[in-house]
This record gives sequence, C-alpha cells and structure tokens, in this order.
Amino acid sequence: MTARQALIVRGGWEGHKPVEATNLFVPFLEENGFEVRIEEDNEVYTDRETMERTDLIVQSVTMSKISREAFAGLRDAVERGTGLAGWHGGIADSYRDNSDYLQLIGGQFATHPAKHPDARVGDETDNYLCYTVDLTDAGRRSEIMAGLEDFTLRTEQYWVLCDDLNDVLATTTHPVQPYHPWHRPITSPAVWTREWGQGRIFVATPGHSLVVLRDVNVRTIIERGMLWASRTASV
Repeated sequence: MTARQALIVRGGWEGHKPVEATNLFVPFLEENGFEVRIEEDNEVYTDRETMERTDLIVQSVTMSKISREAFAGLRDAVERGTGLAGWHGGIADSYRDNSDYLQLIGGQFATHPAKHPDARVGDETDNYLCYTVDLTDAGRRSEIMAGLEDFTLRTEQYWVLCDDLNDVLATTTHPVQPYHPWHRPITSPAVWTREWGQGRIFVATPGHSLVVLRDVNVRTIIERGMLWASRTASV
C-alpha cells in the first residue's frame, strides 16, 4: 500500500512555536500511514507535482505573506482534493492581506480579548482567559468530536470573523464585560470544517501554546481533524 503524503508548512511569527508545535503531530501522522515532508517556506505550494501527490497539508504559518503564485497553488490543490488542516494563528491568522485566502479558510482571527486592565502585567498572559469550548449539535454528530464534551481552557480566546459555508463543530462565547466596548455576548466558531471543491479544510482555534496543544481535548480534535481533512480517494 502506498503511504499517504502529508506536507507540513511552517513559519511566520515565532511566538506560536511553529517548529515545536508541528513536531508534536509528526509521530501521529506517521503512525497513521503518512510520509511526512516538512517545509519552512510556503513557496512549496507552487510545485504542482508535489501538491498533486499531497493528501494533507498541515499549515502553521502565523501572519506572514504568500505570493500570488503560492496561493494559487494552495487553492488549486485543495480544489483538486488535497486536505488542509491547522490550528490557531497558523491557519486562521495567516496572510492577512490576501482576501482569497481568507475566503478559502472561512474564518479570520480578529482579536483575543484581554483581562481586566488592573490584572494585566504586560506580557502574553494578559490575553489568557478561562473560557469554555461548547460543542454544537453538528459537532456531537461529527467523527471529529465523538465522545467529547464541552471543555474549558485558559489561553487566548479567539474572536473570529466567519461565513456560513463552515460546518461549525464547536463555539466559544465572549461575555460582556464593563471594560470592553461590546454590548452583548459574541459567539465565535472554535472548531470548524469546510468543503472547497473536492477538498476538505479543518480549523481549530485553540493552540496558542504547546501546553494547549497537549491538552487531551485539543490534541484529540486536531488529530481527528487532520485525518478527516486528508484526501480520502483519488481525484
């Protein structure tokens, strides 16, 4: 049996530890029959031969840039059936100036609300809040979330702008606080899937740190999401 091909593309902002974060999932992919190739430059997306034989792309590139040619290669590969998966800013806060990429992914990081001003100390923990990831009805029917229940995390809580093409498997709600300017609770997708052409896309917004990625719920969701997104048949 020919091994499935996984391509990890990583880079961008170092605060999300793209090397260490993606390394966490390499053994899982290999145990599930993937040959794993790792690239530090998204220009690999321009290599049509590589993309045609890739069954799954795992991207961890926060912010950064993508050339017109590289994006076209990524989009075309997904449309032809290559799966695309990722977590947190590595997929939902990539290539902010490329509107076509934002449409492909279906959700864009907008902010992560902070603690009360009096509780802030001036580092990244100012944005660490205790929040709940709530499974949707669709999530409870999904193989990705099977057997899981609502769970809590203390980390960045992503506020995401999105559209209705997503199948939302879990959400998180930003409450009203007297020190924030919004006037009613805002619910954002926390985990979603999306079908694009013949391809599948999986996004989980938790994943800011290695600690979060090692959380049993988060890790299970990401692992299952990668398998779900992977090409399932020849196209």
